[in-house]
Amino acid sequence: MENTNSSIQEIQNFKGKYPKQLWYLFFSEMWERFSFYGMRGMLVIFMVSQLSMNDKVANLQYGATQAFVYAFTFIGGLFADKLLGYRKSLFWGGLLMIVGSIILAIDPQHFFFFGISFTIIGTGFFKPNISTIVGKLYADDDPRRDAGFSLFYAGVNLGALIGGYICIAVANGSLWSSLVPAALRWNVAFGFAAVVMLVSLITFTQTQKSLGAIGLSPLAAMQASKRKRLELATYIGSLLIIPIIMTMVSNTDYTDIFMFIIGPASLLYLFYEMRSFTAAENKKLIAALVFIVFSIFFWAFFEQSGGSLSLFAAHNLNNTVLGVSLDPNGVNNAANSFFVIVFAALVGMVWLWLHKRKLEPNTVVKFGLGFLFLAGGFAIFYDTKFFADASGKTSLNLFTFGWFVITFGELCLSPIGMSAMTKLSPAKTQAVIMGMWFLASAYGQYFAGLLGANIADASEHASNLEKLNVYANGYKQLAIYALIAGVVLIAIAPLVKKLMQDVK
Repeated sequence: MENTNSSIQEIQNFKGKYPKQLWYLFFSEMWERFSFYGMRGMLVIFMVSQLSMNDKVANLQYGATQAFVYAFTFIGGLFADKLLGYRKSLFWGGLLMIVGSIILAIDPQHFFFFGISFTIIGTGFFKPNISTIVGKLYADDDPRRDAGFSLFYAGVNLGALIGGYICIAVANGSLWSSLVPAALRWNVAFGFAAVVMLVSLITFTQTQKSLGAIGLSPLAAMQASKRKRLELATYIGSLLIIPIIMTMVSNTDYTDIFMFIIGPASLLYLFYEMRSFTAAENKKLIAALVFIVFSIFFWAFFEQSGGSLSLFAAHNLNNTVLGVSLDPNGVNNAANSFFVIVFAALVGMVWLWLHKRKLEPNTVVKFGLGFLFLAGGFAIFYDTKFFADASGKTSLNLFTFGWFVITFGELCLSPIGMSAMTKLSPAKTQAVIMGMWFLASAYGQYFAGLLGANIADASEHASNLEKLNVYANGYKQLAIYALIAGVVLIAIAPLVKKLMQDVK
């Protein structure tokens, strides 16, 4: 299983644009993201339609579930760094995700939180480590790294596009309704997530030989029996924590406490680690923290897609895009991924073109631009209220255009953010910083749930048309906040650039 024939140097000295290992990781991640986004797109609608929660509670639950998913990527990254290595973490995470999806496929109504808890911990072990392995395929100063992350990101989005549309469209009965009996729609939709996760895991195990020594256990020097005991303890511990996760996810008050603790705790841990670094390394870490803090705000707005925008799509959107009949929830889940796939390479080429002419904006300015596009997209969501009919239904075309604009914001921020994290952190804290990057997403998800709950709360007992207006006005507020954040980032760019020193 562990073949170290190709040295890391050999892998990093690849010819051409991409290392071949990137394609294997691309497919493994693609199927994992099909599973993840398929599930994500179903959560709020399932809780409202099948578990009879009101919109506000469903938003809070959604925020809690997603916050834990991303918070566990921080913990998963820590265990991978110190104990399991990236590969074993990935494999174990994948197994847990398969189990969780199977539980949900069997009886989602009764075992919802039980199944979700497995997938939360599984994603925590899987997600941060596959990104870290991608980073390891490149030498530190390799200019091809950003292009590699952009391609990997296209894999993420291909999975998200297919899974995000298919799962919810099957569950809603707007896809393959003649094949899937009405009573089993949710079971089948959750079942898809299990099947594709299995494909992801098989892809990884069959191609991991090509990674050489990348991602093997950091405890290779330790005697085998002691290492096995530590690994076993990690596996057992992650199973024992499932009942705790179930309790915390199903009661959002506990989530509040958890979120109150884990962020400050991870910061303290980072400051503790920073004592052993040079001043130059610490300046880079402070720059990384600036990105991390701003990304919280970005995801809090962006992640309305799984929360309030899901309910908005279900209640207030008609079902045609450019004359084609489509499931509005499916479009809400998948439009962004579709646009990422179509335009990611183009945006990458624009950066390279600007780079050759020494005009490429630095990472901080790109982040700022990300917020300006985000503001534009939410302004368009607000504008949908001017196109509504008397029943409160409005244009899915305009809504899709809003996602088109937001996608450029995401392309300015997310792949570049990941790449910046790997460049700004010293080798021994790399997975911790990657974890904190995902932890920022956890806070984003958590705040997304709170924002969505506020919007839902304001629209309770309202007619559909009134609901539309409340949601639209909420999105206008988010557009204004995003605009302010973008302007602030661009203004502080020179300062952050100084902290980053030689990192572009």
